[in-house]
Amino acid sequence: MLIEYRADARVSVESAIELYKRSTLGERRPVDRPDIFAGMLHNANLTITAWAGESLVGIARCLTDFTYVAYLADLAVDRDYQRRGIGQRLIQETRQRLERECMIVLLAAPLANEYYPRLGFEANPRAWVLRGG
Repeated sequence: MLIEYRADARVSVESAIELYKRSTLGERRPVDRPDIFAGMLHNANLTITAWAGESLVGIARCLTDFTYVAYLADLAVDRDYQRRGIGQRLIQETRQRLERECMIVLLAAPLANEYYPRLGFEANPRAWVLRGG
């Protein structure tokens, strides 16, 4: 099936939550809080989506200044569509919209620790998290 990649698609909160549930990322995101998801979608300033027809099958959601750093907050691909290069292509589509020198930073999900080095990412032991609430 042909996958279409878009940077201009409007993604509903409901379809995003369903995608996250169908990916491994749903275990670590507030899928029971549509209000938070609405903010996540609305406030990301670079979002690339992958579509199989009318179905949302992947998303790369970033916060970025486009020149120095892009924080890839979420990379989610529907389990039924994984291992088809969709995640890799979402990262490529993201990179194409950033300045050449701009780095992409992310926190890997435990199951993705082996995935990112294959795409050229380097591990960095200096990530820190200050949780809210």
